[in-house]
Amino acid sequence: MSQPPPPPPNEPPKSGGFGPPQPPQQPQNQPPQPGAQPQPPQPPAQQPGYGYPQTPPPPQQPGYGYPTAPQPPQPQPGYGYPGGQPNPYAQPTAYGQPAPYGQQPPGYGGQPGYGYPPTAPQPAVDGGRRKGGAQAAIIVSAVVAIALIIGGGIWYSSSSGGDGRKDDTAHSGGGGGADGKDGKDATGGTSGGTEKVPANTASKVLFEVPAPKVEGTTSITVYGSWLTSKAYVKTGVASVTGYDPDKGTELWSVKLPGPVCTASRQSTDDHLTAIVYEPAMPTKAKPSHGCSQIAALDLDAGKKLWTRTVKNGDEPVRLDNVTVSGRTVAVGGTSGGAAFDISTAKPLWSPKPTDTCYDAGYGGGPKLVAVRKCGSYDERQLHIQTIDPKTGKVISEYKMSPGIDYAAVVSTDPLVVAADVGDSAGDGSGISDFFSIDNKTGKLRTRISAPGKEYAARCDDISKLEYCNGLAVGADRLYIPTEEHEGTGQYSRTNEVVAFDLGTGRQTGQRADAGDGSTLTPLRMDGPNLIAYKRGPYNKGGRIVSLDGGSFKETTLLENPATGPGHDAETGMLPNYSEVIYRQGRLYLSGVFASTSALKKDLVVAFGATG
Repeated sequence: MSQPPPPPPNEPPKSGGFGPPQPPQQPQNQPPQPGAQPQPPQPPAQQPGYGYPQTPPPPQQPGYGYPTAPQPPQPQPGYGYPGGQPNPYAQPTAYGQPAPYGQQPPGYGGQPGYGYPPTAPQPAVDGGRRKGGAQAAIIVSAVVAIALIIGGGIWYSSSSGGDGRKDDTAHSGGGGGADGKDGKDATGGTSGGTEKVPANTASKVLFEVPAPKVEGTTSITVYGSWLTSKAYVKTGVASVTGYDPDKGTELWSVKLPGPVCTASRQSTDDHLTAIVYEPAMPTKAKPSHGCSQIAALDLDAGKKLWTRTVKNGDEPVRLDNVTVSGRTVAVGGTSGGAAFDISTAKPLWSPKPTDTCYDAGYGGGPKLVAVRKCGSYDERQLHIQTIDPKTGKVISEYKMSPGIDYAAVVSTDPLVVAADVGDSAGDGSGISDFFSIDNKTGKLRTRISAPGKEYAARCDDISKLEYCNGLAVGADRLYIPTEEHEGTGQYSRTNEVVAFDLGTGRQTGQRADAGDGSTLTPLRMDGPNLIAYKRGPYNKGGRIVSLDGGSFKETTLLENPATGPGHDAETGMLPNYSEVIYRQGRLYLSGVFASTSALKKDLVVAFGATG
């Protein structure tokens, strides 16, 4: 499905830009107004799990597993379960074999070479792109408080997998790892990684947090979850709350005047991060007040350090994304953006829009990457820029071919972006190709073809540039899952995870089969190894597994209960539409929407190993 064209600079976005796209049952499939909260995904409530046999439907129904629009699954009976649908892979094809560079894959853009990069990279130039500190054309609000807490390391993860630790996010260089007899090393950890295999991998429910009630509006976003050595932190309706990681007791809560629109997936080593929120709660008369407030949070102390706004003239800018890189908070939207020091709130720089260029947003973490849109409204060209987080100076730049309207930042080091070239993905995932780019030179290393009908990774929220799900980058490789397809058993569905070399664009030969009735979703790296979530059939709980970086041998780290309230809560947390954190025997699943639904739901369900 084609994604909507971007609005021109200095105009608000035509869609709210928060969360997965609106469900298609809305009248005439109209997008929300700027800043409006979207409809939430509605996973099945207490229905039998994946693989549960159902009466086969008439054969004329469409094949299972291919969505008709870029949206989260709707609460139809049997979502994620086979239901006897016709086999969409009756004519099997090889997964993800990329076309040779320079040749046209089928269906791209309707003309030879559409969307392919130029034969030579463009030189990176600053060209007065940004204004520094005192010269920045921004007005900021007063400081609420400033604090700097020095502490240990922070662990963060989400459905895309990054957890904020350098050895658990993106890696460059070769992978590998010893292949022990049982997939474990001599210390009890998986080969080459830091995750230890618990003495008893069977888990129990540590705690559940009920979903908050929403009044006067259909749904409110609750993006953001983090795990530190002291607290599990989760956004709620107009709040951010820290919980004891084992007991779930509330440690602290920061109240906000309005709902959280988006949260940084990154954080600093001393537990600081940033969020964007509305200045007031939505009402029937005014369903959105605009996502204009930026705040820095101390995740251990439970403090809001400061609040700022960015203005375009006299109006506050509506912000679509926020990220953290080093000590810098970078925020962006179609009408402007800014960068601040995370501990002092000092303005560092702001993007300098021109008649034809503006920063669409940023990806953070080890490096800071800007996606800058240039050209007229109907002739966009994206510039992927690695920038200095302290000054905003452009370090390197890669210009994507005209006709590629949107790109998401999958990883900043190594630099990988995803794009739907010529709207060819066809499944609403926002991904048809991945681009591996050299951070230092701005040269394209390789391009990886990943047709939406074959692969299940998603970057379907075009305004949140680093909110891609179901993939991981490490050891100079890209790990992505295939789409579900028929297994060997009756009514069974399954998928695989495959690896691509970021230097050559070719598959490495590593392939992990989920097994009949199960599906695998990459979460993050653990040294050279891949941590993945295995969603089981109806009579099994989910699992956390480690895939050895060399052999891809699977080691189970955690296995959740097959029955009971925890199992029911887990089946409602679909990995592509939830936030997933796993660390040393503890698993946290959380939702990203709160709604007026009368169904009993959890905001958070946490599991821990019993031994």
